[in-house]
Amino acid sequence: MPQWKKRGAALLCACALLLSGCGGQSKGAKTVSLDPKNPVAITVWHYYNGAQQEAFDQMVQEFNSTEGREQGIVVSAYSQGSVNELEANVLDSANKKVGAAELPNLFAAYADTAYAVDQLGLAADLAPYFTAEDLGEYIDGYIEEGRFSDDGSLKIFPIAKSTEIFMLNKTDWEEFAAATGASTGELATIEGVTDIAARYYEWTDGLTPGVPNDGKAFFGRDALANYMLIGAKQLGCEIFSQKDGKTVLNFDKTVIRRLWDNYYVPYISGEFAASGRFRSDDVKMGKLISFVGSSSGATFFPDAVILDDENQYPIEVEVLPAPQFEGAQPTAVQQGAGMVVTEGDEAHVYASVCFLKWFTDAARNSEFSIQSGYLPVKKSANEIDFVRENGGMSSELVERIVSVAIDTVTGNELYTTKAFAKGTDARSVLENSMSEKAQADYEAVQQLLAAGTPRAEAIAAYAADENFDNWYEATKRTLEEMVD
Repeated sequence: MPQWKKRGAALLCACALLLSGCGGQSKGAKTVSLDPKNPVAITVWHYYNGAQQEAFDQMVQEFNSTEGREQGIVVSAYSQGSVNELEANVLDSANKKVGAAELPNLFAAYADTAYAVDQLGLAADLAPYFTAEDLGEYIDGYIEEGRFSDDGSLKIFPIAKSTEIFMLNKTDWEEFAAATGASTGELATIEGVTDIAARYYEWTDGLTPGVPNDGKAFFGRDALANYMLIGAKQLGCEIFSQKDGKTVLNFDKTVIRRLWDNYYVPYISGEFAASGRFRSDDVKMGKLISFVGSSSGATFFPDAVILDDENQYPIEVEVLPAPQFEGAQPTAVQQGAGMVVTEGDEAHVYASVCFLKWFTDAARNSEFSIQSGYLPVKKSANEIDFVRENGGMSSELVERIVSVAIDTVTGNELYTTKAFAKGTDARSVLENSMSEKAQADYEAVQQLLAAGTPRAEAIAAYAADENFDNWYEATKRTLEEMVD
């Protein structure tokens, strides 16, 4: 039984003293008197399903029978299906579309959805309910994401987060490393991964000397938008920044070229790849042996490569930090939805905040986060020994993933873009513009190879400066139409 549940017998009488409980707020934070005999009912919309929904429902039940009963708060939680379905339902309710349900008191949201609701005047400011000391307990970047302006307001509250890590098919890697002398230390930088991918292609191509140009891809990415945004930030360029309340595009050509050279060029060369829905699917099918993806999805890394119905073999996994650009400012992505409290009477807003404070108690939040594949949000909870004690590691792989993810969160500047009106559309451009072109040009290179064109010549035809320039200018024009 988790440590915090063992305190259940004492929790009911001591909940007012809990650091996360409303009764234990620091002096100066706004409070509202509630009546336990006439409890305030609050509703929560989320996108959790399966094990995540089960874990969240258990937390809600625990709150209602302890802190909620003591304070006079009853929480009801409802899954809206997928993230996209939740977003659609929230926006329909916010815009009072015919047939839409009433907005809940709390809903899970990414920054752009929260921003859209805030622009309608429907997102409550949570800042008055916390002191600076209260907020200082949370990872700084997580709180900063919820600030849409410089007025000190707070519109999104963090409940569980993730970052990106590097996953490696250790079994196939060791065969390659033994033959070539490659070291996992070379995978610490993006340039190192690019170089290793070229060597891996050459090595696998050489395994079948009678069949030219059949080398295998080494690496892939789940979220190319993260690569663009975080890679640029590492190189000193914030693609979308804020100035005087407006969004500014900074699509620096030198920086973007470096991103291009370390994704597009190895992709059209067959050294990077993406074919399945997720790169873990590609590893499972033997189409690549490594990828960068979310720490929250890393447990889906396969335990075997399945080449076809009759040929498969078991593999081991290595978990490493996501590579960064050589000599760059250490920066990592922070991701994961937070909670938005909708405008309402003071009692309902306060009750919602009480639930969020209780939910993000370090030990309690660790258990939920680890069960649902995420990381806790308080600084004190982002220590591997603390998580081991309070989160409950379900496997050795989970412990390695969490350990690397925590090191990433605590050892880097965490970054995510500030929300703006067309932020979702702009991110979609970054996600798809280079990846779609890379796939189309890879197929064109393959056609040249099939026609007998030497590999270097076929690649050079598409890796030319003119090709980059045309893509860069077209992408820049599209993004310029999306900023304020």
